[in-house]
Amino acid sequence: MDSRFAKIGIFDSGVGGLSVLKHFLRYLPHERYVYLGDTARVPYGNKSRETIRNYARQSTNFLLSQKVKLIVVACNTVSSVALDLVEEISNVPIVGMITPTINTALAFSKTKRIGVIGTRATILSHSYQNALKEASSYNSIEIFAKPCPLFVPLVEEGMVSHPSTELIAEEYLAELRQASVDTLILGCTHYPMLSGVISKVLPSTFLVDSGEESAKYSVKLLKERDLLRSVEHNAKLSPDIEFFLTDYPYNFREIAKNFLGFDIEEVKIVNLEH
Repeated sequence: MDSRFAKIGIFDSGVGGLSVLKHFLRYLPHERYVYLGDTARVPYGNKSRETIRNYARQSTNFLLSQKVKLIVVACNTVSSVALDLVEEISNVPIVGMITPTINTALAFSKTKRIGVIGTRATILSHSYQNALKEASSYNSIEIFAKPCPLFVPLVEEGMVSHPSTELIAEEYLAELRQASVDTLILGCTHYPMLSGVISKVLPSTFLVDSGEESAKYSVKLLKERDLLRSVEHNAKLSPDIEFFLTDYPYNFREIAKNFLGFDIEEVKIVNLEH
């Protein structure tokens, strides 16, 4: 089978990866997709490194069983602590969230005062901080990292514009506002759903969406490897996506529609441990 016809696999700890899928549909609308959300075990950000790596292994193996041509680790926590494992066990290219994102942040920032927000696991891994320092040619770069653990459950509950969400955002982001960061990396794929609230707290700060940057990076990668699915290979106009979840949240369809802008017709439940 021609690898160009194969699907792109995307996995996340929950529904946050839908924000990544949305960008892929924008930049690569003619591709076919498999989306896997580990909704039974979300959030990953407060789990141990060993547990996260085990979950990442299971998700990767599932997507490989679907004969995908590319795996997108649409979870910053996994990208931070288990990307090496995913790359090790995969026989197809892997795209994480960190490398594409830091390149954009460094290119945009004029003051080189860059903020990073993410789960506890992402921030404590220092993955973004170290990558920014290694990639930067500026010795004076300043990085301000802040874990925002409550953002994920707020998004999962659909509370993206709730008054309590604004109060929590004010609490989390006060240090970054005081630090006058000019660029902020949204180091979790749930966080773009809160970009309106975040921009209220940091109105002059440029927000870098890791999902969008990974989608643009993937276009180049697939093109370089001659894996792009051309228009004539896919006559279907509507998005061609298979959705798999490890549990079915009661409000999943509503949240998914908020992320993607269209209704999801079918969702399949899978047990990754088996």
